[in-house]
Amino acid sequence: MEEECKCLPGFRFHPTEEELLSFYLKSMVLGKNMRGDVIGFLNIYNYHPNELPRLAKTGEREWYFMVPRDRKHGGGGRPNRTTAHGFWKATGSDRQIVSSSGAKRVIGLKKTLVFYEGRAPRGTKTNWIMNEYRLPDKPNKEDTDIVVCKIYMKATSLKVLEQRAAMDHSSFPLSPPPTLHFDLQQFPNTDRPSSSSLVLPNGFHKLPELQLPKMATDWMQDSFWINLSPWLDSFTPFVPMC
Repeated sequence: MEEECKCLPGFRFHPTEEELLSFYLKSMVLGKNMRGDVIGFLNIYNYHPNELPRLAKTGEREWYFMVPRDRKHGGGGRPNRTTAHGFWKATGSDRQIVSSSGAKRVIGLKKTLVFYEGRAPRGTKTNWIMNEYRLPDKPNKEDTDIVVCKIYMKATSLKVLEQRAAMDHSSFPLSPPPTLHFDLQQFPNTDRPSSSSLVLPNGFHKLPELQLPKMATDWMQDSFWINLSPWLDSFTPFVPMC
């Protein structure tokens, strides 16, 4: 069934919280056979979050796992969520998941955790987030203590990106344009130019005089108008009769 689901065009696995608890997790705890094996059983605390996407049976941006709860002190105490690379730290208190039916009964609890690299209690916070869903009470004492976990990476907000860009800009300031300096000692005292003089290249002491073509002042001396003179003499302007 798993391979059939993956081959279906447009198949996406986006279950609701109620479906995760009432169908998938409850069926796993009671040992029922599910029609589709889309959530694998894995102890995610043996791996770094970067390795989990390739270990999931399905998912693109969210990955789901059935996870056994390993407690620190045998059957009691807080669950052990440490890994070889860091630890998962809970944020806030558990949130109750209520059924969408009219009864409004509590069907499970949700805990949100963030992965930190390093040793507890110190560590470097990452963008890996885990939502852990568990049933409010085990149906039987003999039932396995299992939770279903959704792993995903938190998207970087626009504000954080702007802050990073500002920090990068302050770390590499733009250098001012270079200032040009001229050493006036290279000019002899007699030929040192004043502030309003034009500085000529070495070897040039005087600019040549600019020669412009001279135009005839008498336009009637032009050969074009001379050839037209007989016609101009016999030309009679036309005056319209009103």
